[in-house]
Formats: sequence, structure tokens, C-alpha cells
Amino acid sequence: MPHCIIEHSTEIDGNLLVPLVHRGALTSNLFDPEGSDIKVRAIAYSHYQTGAVDINFIHVTLKILSGRDVEQKSKLTQLVLAQLKTLSIKDCSISVEVDDIDRESYAKVVV
Repeated sequence: MPHCIIEHSTEIDGNLLVPLVHRGALTSNLFDPEGSDIKVRAIAYSHYQTGAVDINFIHVTLKILSGRDVEQKSKLTQLVLAQLKTLSIKDCSISVEVDDIDRESYAKVVV
């Protein structure tokens, strides 16, 4: 069920990032073992500032249903981060966070 949202600088190819984030989420064993419920999308930004130094960035927000403990969330972020580090990008800030979706108010329909 996770919604994995990748925000990145335009100098980085989002097509390279999507399968890596999907793989990292899949290897966490927190979701469907076939990965069919993992949704990943990438948004490129051409206008941004990364502190006082102008470097590229990748930031991943993993929106998951509430109920996971801190250890599970930490494992998820570390697995996604490890996948992104395989790109061997230089001068790039890479960050990953988990954002809980309130289970009681979440609604979904496939039409």
C-alpha cells in the first residue's frame, strides 16, 4: 500500500530512481511479497536551493498505513537509502522519511 514519492533535482533521471525505491520497499517485507501494492512516482524540480551549497538532491517520502513500529520504519528507510546509494551519484543529498497515513481515515477505490 505504500505511496513512495521521490522528489529530485532535474539533473537526476527519475526513471533510474523509481525501480530502486520500489526494490527497497519490497525488500523490507512490510508489503505484498509481489510488490503489487507499492506505488512509486517521481517529481523533478528545476528550482530549488540545498542550503548554502548548490548540489543535487533526492528526497523520498514513504507514505504507509499507521501501525508499524520505529524499528520497521527505520529498516524501510535504510533499505530504500541503500538502493539509492547504488547509483554512486556524487555531490548529492539523499534523504528518506516515513510518513504515517491514518488507517482509520484512509479511503481507496479502484475503478
